[in-house]
Amino acid sequence: MATLAVDEGAAGTGAAVVRAVTVTERAAKRILEIAAGETARDAALRVSVEGGGCSGFQYKFDMTGERAPDDIVLERAGATVLIDPVSLQYMAGSEIDFVDDLIGASFKIRNPNATASCGCGTSFTV
Repeated sequence: MATLAVDEGAAGTGAAVVRAVTVTERAAKRILEIAAGETARDAALRVSVEGGGCSGFQYKFDMTGERAPDDIVLERAGATVLIDPVSLQYMAGSEIDFVDDLIGASFKIRNPNATASCGCGTSFTV
């Protein structure tokens, strides 16, 4: 389940730092379903962290066919997830899942770095 992302250096030391972000089988399956309806040939789920939300930071999910040279690329069962290096700092050790429950269906991130989060689960504090 785990796919590793490598950061280019720790605080300018040049040492590689491995930060694992995992993608569950359910998330991979849903990404493939969504990608099948996209016009981009190599559609991937881009997950990013932005300032905002009721807890300080929020996750943003977009389907894209474009990759930046510094994107971290996670793959599972044919599904691709892209994370930019800045967002990876906030997501290190996280699990990307897809849940379908009474309040709706959505991607959910279980982030061990979050010290608090809002009720909807899309914003968090570190």
